[in-house]
Amino acid sequence: MKFIQSLLVIATAVQAHYTFPRLVINGKSEEADWWATRRTKNADSKQGIESATSADIRCYSSQNAANIATVPAGATIHYISTQQVNHPGPTQYYLAKVPEGKSASNWDGSGNVWFKIHTTTPTIDSNKQMTWPAQNEYVLTNATIPASTPDGEYLLRVEQIALHMANRPNGAQFYLACTQIKITGGGSGTPGPLVALPGAYSTNDPGILVNLGAISAESPYVPPGPAVWSG
Repeated sequence: MKFIQSLLVIATAVQAHYTFPRLVINGKSEEADWWATRRTKNADSKQGIESATSADIRCYSSQNAANIATVPAGATIHYISTQQVNHPGPTQYYLAKVPEGKSASNWDGSGNVWFKIHTTTPTIDSNKQMTWPAQNEYVLTNATIPASTPDGEYLLRVEQIALHMANRPNGAQFYLACTQIKITGGGSGTPGPLVALPGAYSTNDPGILVNLGAISAESPYVPPGPAVWSG
């Protein structure tokens, strides 16, 4: 009986994990899983990253994608999840502009090049029940590519940080993906602040090492990373 119970626990844990293999742009998804989104190392295992300083925190990719998706500036985007996103925690979107002379199809995204364009925080009702945007859904929250984002090729990065075990060091779990995109119809904005991944996060950041039971209207959750650039 204990053996069967252990198997059930393992099966439940696997079902609770997820990947984000497909970007949706203005309601239209990639043609197939991992079409322009780089296949992640956890494509089969669905395991998250538990170290905020790991090299995998950038894109967690095992191989580059074969295509580059065109994304108009101002577009609404989100990702499809392979499983229900049932763990509590924020969803954050980042962009990194590909340097001149390089291509999104093989650029590694190194250096102080990443800027955040979207994040989420929970709502807490009168009964102190916490709800996160898109929790228990099969898609992540919508984000908008700022209209003033300059044209060019980028890596688009999404992460959902699962905080159900985040009250201990390296307890938070990072689920993420990077998509190779080309932004068109943009503007002349100056995105920032720019950060490196890894480098932007530390194990003890208050949005990573956190007791969810201590979050309240008086002591709100603070997402990790730089401020959001909205254009």
